[in-house]
Amino acid sequence: MSVAISKGYLIKKQSEAPSVPCPCGSSTRILTAADGAPCSLHVTSIRDSVRHYHRETTEVYYILTGTGKIELNDHWHEIEPGTTIWIEPGTRHRVVSETGITTIVFGLPAFNPNDEWFD
Repeated sequence: MSVAISKGYLIKKQSEAPSVPCPCGSSTRILTAADGAPCSLHVTSIRDSVRHYHRETTEVYYILTGTGKIELNDHWHEIEPGTTIWIEPGTRHRVVSETGITTIVFGLPAFNPNDEWFD
């Protein structure tokens, strides 16, 4: 359950947020547009995501656990815990990992499922 003690802030717990399947794997959507937030914050588990892009949303990934590779506009980069990736709108991206990674995904504006595009 989210808690708004007074106007001006919101407190939510990851354990109470819904986890849903997504093209990247499984995403726990802690902060969303439905909360009235201008941004979104998800914790996402990824093994082999579908290559996609967003026309409106800028994303920032912060890798919490696991290792793998991220494809950004046809270029591959190694990722590990502590890696931060800034992804502008229009950037095709996907993550692959044999063992799986867990990442925080911060989106601005807030994630909109209608803003996921596939080639």
